[in-house]
Amino acid sequence: MTTTAGHLDRTVARAAVARAVLLGRAAATLTITGGVLRLSARPASLLAVLLLVFLATTVALVCLSRNPHLVSHPLPVLAADATIVVAVLGLGGGEVAFFCCAVGASALAGVLVGFRALLPAACYAGLGYLVAARLLGSVPGAPSLAGFVLAFPIANVLTAVGAAVATAALAGYVESSVRLVAAAQRTAAASERARLARELHDSVTKTLRGVSFAALALPASLRRQPGLAEQLAATVSAGATAAVRQAQQVLEGLRLDDPDHEFAATVQRICRQWSEREGIAVRVSVRPADLPLDQRYELGQILRESLVNIARHAGATSVTVELAPVAGGVRLHVTDDGCGFRVPAGLSGCFGLIGMAERAAAVRGTLRVVSAPGRGTIVETVVADSSPKAAAYAATPS
Repeated sequence: MTTTAGHLDRTVARAAVARAVLLGRAAATLTITGGVLRLSARPASLLAVLLLVFLATTVALVCLSRNPHLVSHPLPVLAADATIVVAVLGLGGGEVAFFCCAVGASALAGVLVGFRALLPAACYAGLGYLVAARLLGSVPGAPSLAGFVLAFPIANVLTAVGAAVATAALAGYVESSVRLVAAAQRTAAASERARLARELHDSVTKTLRGVSFAALALPASLRRQPGLAEQLAATVSAGATAAVRQAQQVLEGLRLDDPDHEFAATVQRICRQWSEREGIAVRVSVRPADLPLDQRYELGQILRESLVNIARHAGATSVTVELAPVAGGVRLHVTDDGCGFRVPAGLSGCFGLIGMAERAAAVRGTLRVVSAPGRGTIVETVVADSSPKAAAYAATPS
């Protein structure tokens, strides 16, 4: 599979450079030939050359766009391109259009066959010298231009080498980029699997383990202590219900966040759905924040848990949710005007808040709770910005 992907990368690079070469050759040929059209003794021939170059370039670009894999068959492509060059020579009689087309053909050979293009480039250069010699011998005053005319064919070899180097460099860059993206996708997938495993372990798995222990004790209790057996059966039922609810919460948390959109949109959606369900007004203030998937998920769960606590315990009439970048990270600020409570040291006994603090710590963040009886509650979560942009910025010397 790696070999196939590498071949595809080279095909993409060759097709891209080939299109650029064809466009560049057409632009140079049409511009230069059009410029000397009025000065030529054979304007009809030059018009035919212009039309030929335009049509040939258009057909080639359409074919490459529809089937980039044409570059994987260089011999037919180069043979067709050589036919066009010879046709330009026959129509134009060795005018500057021929030299432009020959240089472009050498560059195209460099794109398609690499340094093996030196052979066709040398042929084009040799043909160019023959044409230059004929021009120098037939045009009065041409010896003054001999240096330029005789030096021009060597451009075939230079462009062939340059195109080969450029194509190899681009192919290497594309291949490296594809490998980096694939590695990032594998890392993100592994991170998501690890996070989901942790979620299931911390909630559903522990609940099911308790249900399993209670179920194992049922047979003996049925014979000896029917009352205890009844309690264990109730425990099994409640545990199974709790496990289903926890699994639903995990799945709901996964569905809430869409990585293809800004996390701000997820925050707004969570608040809007909760407000519609609970009938409590929520004022949302969010600014775009670039966060990795694990931080997005944990912050979303902290926000959901905060809103659930408000609905259950606060008796609030309004809630304010703010998401904003801060120095070195992102802050999620949830405030309500409810009854408040006395916050115990270390959040002792507040298992919901402890779980939220653990979520924040799991993504290199901190959770702070400020409340007092009759004064509402503030839940503030700050996570360090570990996005690729932040890492690159941090690595840049000031």
